[in-house]
Formats: sequence, structure tokens, C-alpha cells
Amino acid sequence: MKAPRKIIVYIATSADGFIARPDGDLDWLTRRPDTVDYGMRAFYSTVDTVLVGRKTYDWGFDYYPEKARRGEMFDADRANYVFSANPSTRETPRVQFVSEPVKTFAQRLRATPGKHIWMMGGGELIASFLDAGEIDEFDIHVIPLFIGEGIPLIAPRHRDVPLRLRSTRKYPDGVVRLRYDVAK
Repeated sequence: MKAPRKIIVYIATSADGFIARPDGDLDWLTRRPDTVDYGMRAFYSTVDTVLVGRKTYDWGFDYYPEKARRGEMFDADRANYVFSANPSTRETPRVQFVSEPVKTFAQRLRATPGKHIWMMGGGELIASFLDAGEIDEFDIHVIPLFIGEGIPLIAPRHRDVPLRLRSTRKYPDGVVRLRYDVAK
């Protein structure tokens, strides 16, 4: 029997826990040298579905206007879902908009055959899936930089979510990879 599909948050944060600046800018992350893969290629081969929030999707349109214009923001060989109560007017053929409840969607998606599911972000969507009990793992790359303020990894709410450490890895440039299972 094949192992069930997992929903995995694979993401980078600043050392002070932010995934982006307050306006969504990732300049602190995109300035890093791209000579180290940090396990991205290996991870990417384990997923066939990508989940993003509406703000992350809109940010991508602004940050990659040429790719967006050509419809190349998302890989054609992956199912790409954007969560939003209101579908965007900036649609691309490689994306499906989702407005149904998180738990209903996640359970339906897990029931279909396939590889694991990448929860790309943002913080509000991650929080919604976490609150619904629909995240299995966090794979967090902590970038050795404080940015002072920004969008937190998880939108603030009162919650206690126990995590179980799977592994750690330190890279020569000071990036640390932390892998956690969400304790069920």
C-alpha cells in the first residue's frame, strides 16, 4: 500500500521568523547566492501539487511579470492551486482557484493518487491548514539574517502545535534546515 500524500510546508524564513517583508518583498532572500540548492531539487521531485495563497500568487505576478504574461509562473507538470474567496482577474491556465473550506479540499486532495503536496505559502494559508489539522511536516530553511519586521511564517492566532524534530542540517553559508513532523 502506498504511503498517504503529505502536505509539507517547504519554506525559508529570516532568523527572526519572517517569510517576507511587510509588503511581501523577498529581496533579503533573492539576494542570496544561488550556488547552493539546499535540497530543493530533491524535495521538488517528491511533489506533484503546489498550494499558494492569493497574496503570494499576486506577489508572483508583480515580481515575475514576464513569466506571468507568458503563463509560465507555475510548472505545467504540477497541479497548482490558489486559495482565495475571490478568483483573481490575473488568471493563468496552469492554476485552479479554490474557495472551498480547507479541510474539505485537503481531504479530497489527499484521497487522490499522487506524490506529496507542497504548501508554498503564505502565512495566512499555512495558518488555515494548520488550524484544520491538515499539515504533516514543516521543512524550514532559516536564513542567517534578521529583517526586523514582516509577514510571519504562520499568521498569529492562539494555538499550541507540538512539533517533532525529524532532522537538522547546517550549510556552510550559515543556513540551517529544520525538518519537523506536526504531532497528531
